Amino acid sequence: MSDIQLSLLNDFQRGFPLTSTPFDVIAQRLGLDVEALLATLRRLTREGVVSRVGAVFRPNRVGVSTLAAMAVPQGRLDAVARLVSARPEVNHNYEREHRFNLWFVAAAANPAQLEQALHAIERQSGLAVMRLPMVQDYHIDLGFDLRRTVGHGGRQQQKAAPSRPLALDALDYALVEAIQEGLPLVARPYAEVAAFIGTPEADVLIRLGRLLDHGVIKRLGIVVRHHELGFRANAMAVWNIPDQQVDEFGRCVGASGLVNLCYQRPRRLPEWPYNLFCMIHGKDRAAVLQHLDHLRDQCGLTDFPCEVLFSKRRFKQTGARYVAAQPKAEAEAT
Repeated sequence: MSDIQLSLLNDFQRGFPLTSTPFDVIAQRLGLDVEALLATLRRLTREGVVSRVGAVFRPNRVGVSTLAAMAVPQGRLDAVARLVSARPEVNHNYEREHRFNLWFVAAAANPAQLEQALHAIERQSGLAVMRLPMVQDYHIDLGFDLRRTVGHGGRQQQKAAPSRPLALDALDYALVEAIQEGLPLVARPYAEVAAFIGTPEADVLIRLGRLLDHGVIKRLGIVVRHHELGFRANAMAVWNIPDQQVDEFGRCVGASGLVNLCYQRPRRLPEWPYNLFCMIHGKDRAAVLQHLDHLRDQCGLTDFPCEVLFSKRRFKQTGARYVAAQPKAEAEAT
């Protein structure tokens, strides 16, 4: 990867310009011709290095989503993984090192649609799906520092979710639907989105700015695929923390600068006693484990029951589809 490509992918994962010609702004900063920049992004998208250029939404602010897990007999794993990945509601699907060996994220416009999808997976597979919706997020930022051996994006300031959620109207939902798979890679992407949903370009820019300000959009920029960029090891570490202390430890982990994700999820006793989750991505297993040791020491987690679930295979990784055509109302959070 050239220095310019590295700068493009590393430095523009957030803060994407809200101006009529955003790619001109980026091209100027990199010293590139805008058509060369667009050609590079299109090629990297075709090659799977770039997932999309666009928005990453805060979970449960537009539609609803959940982490889910299944304990699949090894001989059936490939077939069940194909069944799960075929669902349009599923955006991430991984095999992990655990008795619960298939982990996926599902998203939908509302709780009823999400449950319908999970029930369909259970019915078709004959296996139970363990639902682990988010209770509290302490840090969510899947930006990657491509110049490091562990791919977290550093200590990005975690913007608190507003106490009163932003009320979205029909045009907001149309905008989310239009961009949830990425902005078009053209000279004036916002104008193309505006024409698609039937509103002026200036209105699209104002609405995107408002969604960012209210935390509905976590970040706007280039969304990379970490595996293709050399971050081939990732682990989900889970702890059993007393309920009265989980916020304290969650805030420490989230602010540590050592993780990509940190959140509280419900226990599912007796099979799943863990309530604090974090994700660490690295270029190899040793780097991830070293970071995990630092995290345990930094946040005082050494005495709590913990399991580390390394990813073995990636079956699916796409952007979440929260919104179907013309949703009626803002979905309630899980």
